[in-house]
Amino acid sequence: MTIFNTPERQKIYRDIIKKLRLIDDAFFNSCFDGDIACMELLLQIIFGNPQLRVKEVLTQRSVPNLFGRGVRFDAIATDGERIFDVEVQRDDEGADPRRARYNSCMMDARELDKGKDFRELPETYVIFITEHDVWKGNRPLYHVQKSFAETGVAFDDGAHIIYVNAAYQDDTPLGRLMHDFFCEDPDDMHYSVLANRARFFKENERGASTMCKLIEDLVKSDLEHILKAEVAEAEVRGEARGEARGEARGEARGEARGKAHGEERAFLSSIRNLMKNAGVSAEKAMDLLGIDAMARSKYMSLL
Repeated sequence: MTIFNTPERQKIYRDIIKKLRLIDDAFFNSCFDGDIACMELLLQIIFGNPQLRVKEVLTQRSVPNLFGRGVRFDAIATDGERIFDVEVQRDDEGADPRRARYNSCMMDARELDKGKDFRELPETYVIFITEHDVWKGNRPLYHVQKSFAETGVAFDDGAHIIYVNAAYQDDTPLGRLMHDFFCEDPDDMHYSVLANRARFFKENERGASTMCKLIEDLVKSDLEHILKAEVAEAEVRGEARGEARGEARGEARGEARGKAHGEERAFLSSIRNLMKNAGVSAEKAMDLLGIDAMARSKYMSLL
């Protein structure tokens, strides 16, 4: 699509990049992908262990599930013995306890090869960094602990869940780290490791081009989703209405209405996706998707 190569479109991408923060999914993934120093700093502070050493970091890795829904991890890291799944969540619903449970299960499925003993499962940690204090306890960290209800004795199955409250930004190492997660300007960050990485993707031409391509791919993916939704909705509604009325005119009307309804739902989904993944406002998301000015108030009311 030629619209992605226009100077106007590239300027929009660059403006978005200036506003991105580490709490934004797409920017977090880019900054932490393969970057051992950034992940090491993050985990050292969360665990209060400056000796913790990370051996590998991978972002946006998918684990398929033959019998149901797969999962895409934001960032997976290992210190050689333990496995860490680090997720950034701006949406409170994304930090649902059952999602943490599911991620933990899928980490186990990813790690245990066929024929291996269950005792070979590694220690795992699902870590949610949430934009808001989802548990309302005004704590910087929430450690989920399993125990026997009757005795209170810990049930140690090696699977751990930690919530990091990014809204808690006091003058501690963790508070300063969470402050950095909300900085648009790398110069405002406390930790040089994070600032240098953020600066690369915001100010270096190669890094900024990588981010432009990532945002472009997000937009293209959402536009393709819209087109597919339009076709599917039009076919279903058109056939149903046409058959019910037994006339070509009814089918045509059904197709038109189905297309409009499918387009509306798809655009709403795409706006939300761009707001979450690219950290943009609703207006900026609609700019990227090319939504007509006349239709914007409708979508704003539906968000």
